[in-house]
Amino acid sequence: MSKAISTPNKSFIRHIIKHYLKYDKENPFIFISALLAFLGIAAGVMVLMLAMGIMNGTQKEFTKKLFVMNYPLTILPMEEDAVNETLIDVLGKEFPKLQFSPYYTTQVITKNEGAVQGSLLYGVDFQKEAVINPIFKKAKGDSENKFRVIMGEGLSFEMNAPIGKKVTLYFSEQQAVGFGTMPLQKRFLVDGVFKSGLKSYDKAIMYTSLEAFQKLLKRTKTSYDGLHIYTQNPLDEIEAIKERLPENVVIEGWWQQNGNFYSAMELEKKALFLVLMLIILVASLNIISSLLMTVMSRRSEIALMRTLGATKAEIKSIFFKVGLIIGSSGIVAGSLLGALGIWVLKTFDIISMPEDVYGTSKLPVDLTLSDFGLILLGTSIIIVLSSLYPAKKASQTDPLTVLRNE
Repeated sequence: MSKAISTPNKSFIRHIIKHYLKYDKENPFIFISALLAFLGIAAGVMVLMLAMGIMNGTQKEFTKKLFVMNYPLTILPMEEDAVNETLIDVLGKEFPKLQFSPYYTTQVITKNEGAVQGSLLYGVDFQKEAVINPIFKKAKGDSENKFRVIMGEGLSFEMNAPIGKKVTLYFSEQQAVGFGTMPLQKRFLVDGVFKSGLKSYDKAIMYTSLEAFQKLLKRTKTSYDGLHIYTQNPLDEIEAIKERLPENVVIEGWWQQNGNFYSAMELEKKALFLVLMLIILVASLNIISSLLMTVMSRRSEIALMRTLGATKAEIKSIFFKVGLIIGSSGIVAGSLLGALGIWVLKTFDIISMPEDVYGTSKLPVDLTLSDFGLILLGTSIIIVLSSLYPAKKASQTDPLTVLRNE
């Protein structure tokens, strides 16, 4: 018998919850407050999903561009001839899944038809570079001329140097001319034009062959200015590679080369999440006020239910579940609206952006499951906490005091 008394009456609780969720003509403001709470939570979840999706999409788009042009890992020499064929062979045996592209580099001045532009020239093995750099692979031509260059679209436009034309490159090294010297210069064939999506790269970077560096700048065939490495998991493998490297070289990851940029983006993402979570927090205040107004207006009903045998736990459960229903409905509606908004932004080109600034003309949106789960978790915690206090106050209603006064 005692077990039956202590067990909550679920059908009774469901009946009262349905009653309290209906529109009350005598107290319309209670229903309006609950509706505002529902709309506020739905709007908060939707805005959070869109904002986090846009932040993630933008970050991934920048990462995609920088990843290609900066490479996953780069080995740099601390001493002359530190990056050489011996080191590449050792790493190739230790890490057979890695892809390597050794390179030379120097600064040059590019000139054509009166236009002059400073550039960074890389000397690479075209076959090895094409394996780790899809933008380069797409741009490189079929010429066998060792004095050929692959330049960015922005530089090609400024120099008026489309594929097939020649440009003059001026090097810092000097060459003897008569009784004096002048900067070393050489005509190069434009063999390809790449488009990385970032104009700062397209205007400043060019690629030529290793043989061109060896012929013009007398670079040795067995040592290099650096080594680009491609791996699918650079964060996981950098430490293992570092252990196999001699002391006269250092290794850097693309995230280290752009550390300040990504730290700023992560901080901005966290700040945006906290600020937008305040929308849900404000909406949850409507849940509290709505439930408290319901408790105050239904004091006589609560007292009557208590005198008819309803327990404190049942009263508490009624108001707690009312708050959860309002909040959960807002979460569901907000998730559906957020998903719809993300689909619309991905499908239709509603918002356009300057491609030279953001790397893409279409607004990138990519909401990860972890961020969506964080949104649901944070919202659920706020809703649960908002429902606890009014439910507790309702369960503490003294039926004798209420009935005596009313």
